[in-house]
Amino acid sequence: MDLKLLDAEPTLEEREAVDAAIGAPTSAWDGGERGTHRDAHTALGGASVRNRRHELVPALQSLQARVGWISEGGLGYVCERLGVPPADAWGVATFYALLATTPRPRRVLHVCSDIACARKAHGVELALEASVGPPISGAPSGDSIILGDDEAAWMHSPCLGMCDMAPAALLTVAGETPVERLCGNITPDRASGLLARRRVRSTSADILYVEQRLATTTPYATVPDSSASAPIPQLGDPSLVLLKRVGVVDPTSLESYRAAGGFEALQRALEMGAEAVVAEVSASKLVGRGGAAFPTGRKWEAVRTQPAQPHYLVCNADESEPGTFKDRLLMTHDPFAIVESMTIASFAAGCSRAYLYVRAEYPLAYERIANAIARCRDAGVFPSGFDIELRRGAGAYICGEETALFESIEGKRGEPRSKPPFPVNSGLFGKPTVVNNVETLANVIPILLMGGTEYAKIGTAGSTGTRLFCLSGAVRKPGVYEVPCGTSLRSLLELAEVREMSALLLGGAAGNFLRPDEIDVELSMEGARAANATLGSGVVLAFDEQTDLHHVVRRIAGFFRDESCGQCVPCRVGTVRQEESLHRLAHGRPIGGVAGELALLEEVGVAMRDASICGLGQTAYAAVESAIKRLRLYEGMA
Repeated sequence: MDLKLLDAEPTLEEREAVDAAIGAPTSAWDGGERGTHRDAHTALGGASVRNRRHELVPALQSLQARVGWISEGGLGYVCERLGVPPADAWGVATFYALLATTPRPRRVLHVCSDIACARKAHGVELALEASVGPPISGAPSGDSIILGDDEAAWMHSPCLGMCDMAPAALLTVAGETPVERLCGNITPDRASGLLARRRVRSTSADILYVEQRLATTTPYATVPDSSASAPIPQLGDPSLVLLKRVGVVDPTSLESYRAAGGFEALQRALEMGAEAVVAEVSASKLVGRGGAAFPTGRKWEAVRTQPAQPHYLVCNADESEPGTFKDRLLMTHDPFAIVESMTIASFAAGCSRAYLYVRAEYPLAYERIANAIARCRDAGVFPSGFDIELRRGAGAYICGEETALFESIEGKRGEPRSKPPFPVNSGLFGKPTVVNNVETLANVIPILLMGGTEYAKIGTAGSTGTRLFCLSGAVRKPGVYEVPCGTSLRSLLELAEVREMSALLLGGAAGNFLRPDEIDVELSMEGARAANATLGSGVVLAFDEQTDLHHVVRRIAGFFRDESCGQCVPCRVGTVRQEESLHRLAHGRPIGGVAGELALLEEVGVAMRDASICGLGQTAYAAVESAIKRLRLYEGMA
């Protein structure tokens, strides 16, 4: 391909960042120095360069981590190295929320403003506005922008997966040794201290405020990641299956994991053979825990019998549903179990390579999973010819959709594909692919150790095993809880010591609101269907009487508007129109009265549900609809 590259030149720092991610250039044709006379006239390896497209997002992430944003020169160097047209690379860079294409300070605090954190974070936001200034949301003004190394900023963020320690924030510090930390239970003083700036009134008549660096600057590398100390309410409970090692076994030690029975399931799988492993998983009646509830054994068998090679396994750890944090707990506190489960699943489905896609907002989980993979590789745990590659998201909720995740791994915008073909036939890189989320894979170990038939005795006939639920909001003991499928919602809330509540959100932003008199619902697939609800990703978010539910519903609508990839019209337009309608109701300016506005909302919601290409648009109206019809939130409005 003949590329029209950009004129801007990368800085030395930008070159080093890109080379660290994808390797040093080998010739003048991919950004290096001119070598032999032949190098001046002949480019070798065109296909091999084009096949490196999947390295685009990691290269852009390396630039972001080193410099704090992606300049035109840096983007151009990436394009030259990977043979990607600049317009194409620009489309990818601007798609992901955690990649900045305009100047941004090296230190940024991303403050969660989503439904679980919003009310508690208000004081933090006010303190940051007073000490640092308003949040950034786009390009800074002016034709010439100079950012010093001590500059800092803050911005609003969607859910960071720290709802059990609300309010939460993500600190990112770009540099040669970048720092990323999840900060839970953050206070106004701590937030201001992390940015280490304050605004003071100037003595000059021409300048109202000046900024001063605080005397007590936090050494960022020593800032602890709060996910390491997240609450584990059921710690030590002998009935636990998936969480029994969490908080008990050292998550960084291969030896500790082995001592706790680690890799016994993998050894058993290798002795049984792939077909027998699939049979055990099928006998267990395990279904996906991400919300779709597809039978896991059937999916593995479909890929195992595909003639096309190679086969891939993808572990979807892009846990971005507001209110969800169970996968974060498993990856942070039991990473070797996830690696073992992925190895078993890959063996059963005949996959020679597996990918684990972790959301970018989980830096400690990424670090511990990376350590677990490296330790297992070095210790020879993996079967011959098998390996696991770790990838990071870049801030896009839509990449939780399996085909959008494929696109992201392949170095493209995370836009869902049309189905069919389905992933079991044509998935990652066009090959048969198994996709399971973290919790689904975590069930594989107990299934093999106790046997599929014995496992199926736990729970109900239609929903076997245990499930993880993320409790937050108006509860005294927030955290991840493990209960057998079929447990009542009331019992689960009693475990978490729920306070007086006005409503409850089950299943996340894509789920449904329930009234306080509906909490006897059975937590199983069939129980949720009977209650006209969904378990979704296991979110149980309780709201007390002080919560403005109208604001919560508008925030959910705003979340879907922000996170829509924009590929299909029903979702791209419908999510905007839905939010506009809710704002008109809030400001007392409905079209055709309240009844007319609600009818319009219903029409938009049905269009999104029936015509959107993926689950985001199809469920964007679910919570709003339940607030209207179940909570009757808008009855009595003038």
